[in-house]
Amino acid sequence: MVTMKTTTERAAEALDLLPEPMREPMVAYILEQAEKYRVLKKMIDEGIADVEAGNVTDWNFEEFLRKARLSAE
Repeated sequence: MVTMKTTTERAAEALDLLPEPMREPMVAYILEQAEKYRVLKKMIDEGIADVEAGNVTDWNFEEFLRKARLSAE
């Protein structure tokens, strides 16, 4: 029977292949990226909730620039 390794098992094996001094910085990097992903996912979920609640309107970039120019004068 062939068993597939989990992503966690494969990641642990990959870390074990690194020289000892590189392991801790790599773990810190992975955790940092995971936190960025968590925040991004939360922001996307909030955006989807806004769309579903009808809180999003079409945005006209040209109109935005026109108003920005007028307010700068």
